[in-house]
Amino acid sequence: MRAREYDLDYRDRATRIRTWGVVLLVVAALQWTWCVMLLLTPYEVDRKPDDQHPQECESRLLTEYGTANGGLQRGDRCEDERDWPEALAVLALSVPVSAAGVALFTTGSLRRQISAHAWAMRELGENTRAR
Repeated sequence: MRAREYDLDYRDRATRIRTWGVVLLVVAALQWTWCVMLLLTPYEVDRKPDDQHPQECESRLLTEYGTANGGLQRGDRCEDERDWPEALAVLALSVPVSAAGVALFTTGSLRRQISAHAWAMRELGENTRAR
């Protein structure tokens, strides 16, 4: 019975590893969502503090007329408000998080499958010896 307890403990640890992988993948998905929001949603810029009528800006990625990318020369404040490095930094931070999440999820899943396989092979061996 000692082997069964060890196997159950091994599977519990594998489940915890897989759960951490899922948590990291959810964090990476939130980072990707934040990056998409920064790039695809329109936004507003105050021309001065407590501005009652802020300037509306198009999204960084889907812009026509250059209001988000080339308007600084015309006095357009949209370019300064949402900058490309912020969105790219969020995306860059999500890469190691997602890689670790995939590694942990895969490791935990494989450990559980290997444990189940080993236990099934042991049961088959015991059944064969009993005959």
